[in-house]
Amino acid sequence: MASTSTPLTLPVLPLDGEVVLPGMVVPLDLSDSEVRAAVEAAQAAARSTPGKPRVLLVPRIDGTYANTGVLGTVEQVGRLADGDPGALIRGRGRVRIGAGTTGPGAALWVEGTRVDETVPEPLPGHLAELVKEYKALATAWLRKRGAWQVVDRVQAIDDVSALADNSGYSPFLTTDQKVELLETADPVARLKLATQQLRDHLAEQDVAESIAKDVQEGVDKQQREFLLRRQLEAVRKELRELNGEQEGEESDDYRARVEAADLPEKVREAALKEVDKLERSSDQSPEGSWIRTWLDTVLEMPWTERTEDAYDIQGAQAVLDAEHSGLEDVKERITEYLAVRKRRTARGLGVVGGRRGGAVLALVGPPGVGKTSLGESVAHAMGRKFVRVALGGVRDEAEIRGHRRTYVGALPGRIVRAIKEAGSMNPVVLLDEIDKVGSDFRGDPAAALLEVLDPAQNHTFRDHYLEVELDLSDVVFLATANVLEAIPEALADRMEIVRLDGYTEDEKVVIARDHLLPRQLERAGLGEDEVTIDEGALRKLAGEYTREAGVRTLERSVARLLRKVAAQHELGERKLPFTVRDEDLRDLIGRPHHVPESAQDPAERRTSVPGVATGLAVTGAGGDVLYVEASLADPETGAAGLTLTGQLGDVMKESAQIALSFLRSHGAELELPVGDLKDRGVHIHFPAGAVPKDGPSAGITMTTALASLLSGRLVRTDVAMTGEVSLTGRVLPIGGVKQKLLAAHRAGVTTVIIPKRNEPDLDDVPAEVLDKLDVHAVTDVRQVLELALAPATADAAPEVPVAA
Repeated sequence: MASTSTPLTLPVLPLDGEVVLPGMVVPLDLSDSEVRAAVEAAQAAARSTPGKPRVLLVPRIDGTYANTGVLGTVEQVGRLADGDPGALIRGRGRVRIGAGTTGPGAALWVEGTRVDETVPEPLPGHLAELVKEYKALATAWLRKRGAWQVVDRVQAIDDVSALADNSGYSPFLTTDQKVELLETADPVARLKLATQQLRDHLAEQDVAESIAKDVQEGVDKQQREFLLRRQLEAVRKELRELNGEQEGEESDDYRARVEAADLPEKVREAALKEVDKLERSSDQSPEGSWIRTWLDTVLEMPWTERTEDAYDIQGAQAVLDAEHSGLEDVKERITEYLAVRKRRTARGLGVVGGRRGGAVLALVGPPGVGKTSLGESVAHAMGRKFVRVALGGVRDEAEIRGHRRTYVGALPGRIVRAIKEAGSMNPVVLLDEIDKVGSDFRGDPAAALLEVLDPAQNHTFRDHYLEVELDLSDVVFLATANVLEAIPEALADRMEIVRLDGYTEDEKVVIARDHLLPRQLERAGLGEDEVTIDEGALRKLAGEYTREAGVRTLERSVARLLRKVAAQHELGERKLPFTVRDEDLRDLIGRPHHVPESAQDPAERRTSVPGVATGLAVTGAGGDVLYVEASLADPETGAAGLTLTGQLGDVMKESAQIALSFLRSHGAELELPVGDLKDRGVHIHFPAGAVPKDGPSAGITMTTALASLLSGRLVRTDVAMTGEVSLTGRVLPIGGVKQKLLAAHRAGVTTVIIPKRNEPDLDDVPAEVLDKLDVHAVTDVRQVLELALAPATADAAPEVPVAA
């Protein structure tokens, strides 16, 4: 332990902001009055005592003296390196400062007590380990600084107190840390303190070196990248000059491109904000590539590009008539739209409330009637660009509104891509197969189309990818669908529905002659002067080889016919030119597939037995003929009740129950043997059992079939009927009259029975079809039975079919 010894009287040499520990040798400037006074006082006192002059080196921090000082001897007085007078003083040991006293000279004299700093020998084990650790730390620090000579000197120090005081040379210690070392009298505690201070400094130095290394590596990488990019630019410049290209063709200066582009004000502001982000981001940041892709998309959009509408109304009507036969409703609607646009523009009403007069038409009809090709004709008639957007099978809402930019591989929606593809802000956009849109966990695309197809909202349409307003109010949207019921009600409400109910046989012949045949001749490599098809052959193709609302199968039949003629010519079996007549069709493409019921042998017709009636129905492919068969079970089987087959829906099953109930209650009035209905089971079947069927319009057909079954009277072959029946025998209205009459015409039926309240729907039926049909509008089932059932023979008993 430290102990005190003999008192000393010494002049004070104050050190402002400096600390000298025992063992240190320091030069002091004698130009300082206090330093000079202390040295002179020590020299004066030394004249009367042997030995070198002695002073007390005391740290003075903010004007306050420390409690402990260092006994120093003046080794030499002379000139410092800069020529000023100075003194070289060596620290000898710690002195505990006591009271002030008097002495020679102008210096301050104090009394002090020497502190005993000896450590007993030999050193204990833990203290030897501490000495070893300190020397190792000091050696590591000195080697980092390259002070190899000092390393040997530190290793040679064995005294614990001297080793601890040696840290006073460390430049990283603060004044407070050095004062703490000075005032720690116990050598062991002082060595521990010095060791901890050195250990902390080395740890900080390691962290600082690691940070500096990382920073330097980053700087080196940036400098290397900068140099490589400058070299790459130089190489590209040389290549451009070598290929004769202009300087700015591959420029990536997005700011200049945005400022030079003709963009709406809000779009320009959004683009410049993204340019600012791009300039702040590094080249390695993934956000940079997202921003560049977004800017490219925005700059490629035709924000200010618009095509001038062709306001030649008569010319537009001529284009529609030349490219499409029939479809008068659609062509009239387009002509009306153009006429209104022309008048609005002439009166300066092109833009009202930020919106233009866009149109949203929904073309609903069976396949093959020309819905898709009509879109191109509309664009051609209006002088606009045309884009087709296929929606069949789309289930992701992002396909319409686009993906958020944060997703990898994000793209704008199909509407924005259609505008971009068209290169114009007012194209004709065909939304094909809008009734085939589905929905799943990714959202409902049909719901996303609500804003697109709403003329009151789509002038501020926002795509999730672009996130800027896009004006769609001047776009003409045409939607196509096969089934109107499959379109969500809210979406259908935003569109003007135009029905395309199919073509008559005469229209099919004109379409085949003017459109299909020239196209298929070109595809078959035949000239118009080499193969011709006369009108009789075309009519037979349309009537007996195909039975559809559209003309797609008819076109395939024409193509097959021409391929057969071309193959026979190449094989040397037929010479050209050649005219195809109706009698040649069987040899070329085989037998007809749809022979009218009226053309068959009377014994082979479906209605050749009682209990079979001909009805009319509407399917997804247009109108069709539907047969109803009825039979009574053998009374010995005991199977009473009503049996229905043919994959029927609930509504159709209820119609059968109503028909049966009506006949049971009014059988006597109609002179029918209704007693058979009580004990025998009734079976009603709809052929084509694999096809689902539903709806109330077969009510009178089932009633007629049951009445024919009970009375034994045949149903007339040339009669087809449609209508809902009530329990009182009233015939109620139904839908799809036009499609059903077209189907009856195709099937060779000459007499059609419809509800009286459907008479106004006959205005939609083409005149050439009505001329060939005898249409009866009825209000009661009794009228139906009177028209449909053939007169009973006087001597023939009713032949009732019995179910096996």
